[in-house]
Amino acid sequence: MEYNHADLFEGVADAVGERVALICGDRRLTYAELDEHANRLAHHLTDAGVRPGQHVAVQLYNGVEYAAALLAALKIRAVPINVNYRYVESELLYLYRDSDSVALLYDVEFEDRVAATAPEAPKLGHLIAVGGAAPSIPGAVAYDEALKAADGTRTGFPARSADDLYIIYTGGTTGMPKGVMWTTEHLLFAFWNPTLPRPAKPEDVVEMARNGGPLVMMPVAPLMHGAAQVASWISWFMGATLVYTRRFDAADVWRTIAREKVNSLTITGDAMAVPMADELARGGYDTSSLLAFVSTGAIFTGTVRDRVQGLLPNTIIMDRFGSTESGSTAEAVAGSTPEKGLRFAPDVADVTVLDDALRPVEPGSGVIGQVARTGHIALGYYNDPDKTARTFPVVDGRRWLLTGDIATVAEDGSIAVYGRGSQAVNTGGEKVFPEEVEAVLKGHRAVYDAVVTGIPDERWGNRVAAVIQPSGGGGEPPSPGDLDAHCRRELSGYKVPRVYAFVDEMKRSPAGKADYRWAKQVAEGAAEAEGAR
Repeated sequence: MEYNHADLFEGVADAVGERVALICGDRRLTYAELDEHANRLAHHLTDAGVRPGQHVAVQLYNGVEYAAALLAALKIRAVPINVNYRYVESELLYLYRDSDSVALLYDVEFEDRVAATAPEAPKLGHLIAVGGAAPSIPGAVAYDEALKAADGTRTGFPARSADDLYIIYTGGTTGMPKGVMWTTEHLLFAFWNPTLPRPAKPEDVVEMARNGGPLVMMPVAPLMHGAAQVASWISWFMGATLVYTRRFDAADVWRTIAREKVNSLTITGDAMAVPMADELARGGYDTSSLLAFVSTGAIFTGTVRDRVQGLLPNTIIMDRFGSTESGSTAEAVAGSTPEKGLRFAPDVADVTVLDDALRPVEPGSGVIGQVARTGHIALGYYNDPDKTARTFPVVDGRRWLLTGDIATVAEDGSIAVYGRGSQAVNTGGEKVFPEEVEAVLKGHRAVYDAVVTGIPDERWGNRVAAVIQPSGGGGEPPSPGDLDAHCRRELSGYKVPRVYAFVDEMKRSPAGKADYRWAKQVAEGAAEAEGAR
């Protein structure tokens, strides 16, 4: 057995095959059933010509088929590729081509976009349609029919390695998405559950799962987001039951928590926490089983966190820090928030802050640098050696990841994070981190969501601008004057937005990530309209 996700899942399935591994809607599969299901898909992919090292794209909503696709690809030493199901044709074509995918599983809801783009991706030779009637794309096969004809055993699968590749595409808010490459061993340890002892050998993972209790875990984000994928593996390697909803809907999430007695919930920041809190406040949901409410991968503001805690007084609320490239690295220090200053306590010793000379920042010195990690980190970016070299420098023979998060180290060793350097607004020589301003804006009672960006300014180079989605419910929307006064109570003057653009709905990814390109265009349009008046 290797530190390989397919090896480990098969070991867990052999150890606890009768346990329920996955629930989605009215579908429930035990570990043994999910293993057999994935075996059938793996054999079908092999029969279709997919070979070790080749890439299998997955353009699906959450469900049994997505979980099986991850497992099946790894079983035959192929590489699963996550596809954002919101992508339009040009973005899809870029991803199909950039990832060099040779096969694609897609939900029939996306068939028009797939039909328009797949023929333009020369390596994409095999299409599998999930759901609906017979696929309309020439040469595509129906998922259920493909599995009926396939072998459900593990016969003939190649021996796997801890160095087998796993790719997660990430980003796309400021540029086209990039494929983050991991070995399965480094991925396993980088995202290891920090509450559990680290395994000394692969067989230890199976024993932990065998001895695990009847835990029910639910990642709410879409599986095309890395956070939900790694949360799924964490669940299975604990021998737990994993629960999905097909798409994010706050009411459906709470109904599912009540019905399946979910113990641990993982979301991605305010974009999910706010509608979930709104729905929970309406009442009528049984949350007595919920022990942990965990946010990761996006900003979780103090105002929203306090509201969630008030609605779930007996549940532990956690804010985790990490990225697709670094893994899960730290947890927010008690009492710290994006509004007041966000501080994280690292889980492992190989997380620190490096200064401009790529030397560790002395705790308490006040020197500003980048959060960095060594040890279990990604290999780099697929098809992008230049970005890989910039992001993963070698210092004194040691390979580091520079996360792009601007921070310093406090005297107690905690890391004070200011925001993403790539999003910082340079206005008159001062740096403004959007996350801080967004958190303050979302503390206003009439603001439902906020995204902050920089737009050109003749005098200052850039000025701070905010895109605002007002709260619903029939109340008065905020005025620019109201928001200005609110921000000036919490922020230095140079951080206060000079332009406000109001929208009916904020544009975010399905995982809650802000679309800063879109926000910049909206803010520039508002500034032009204001100037015309």
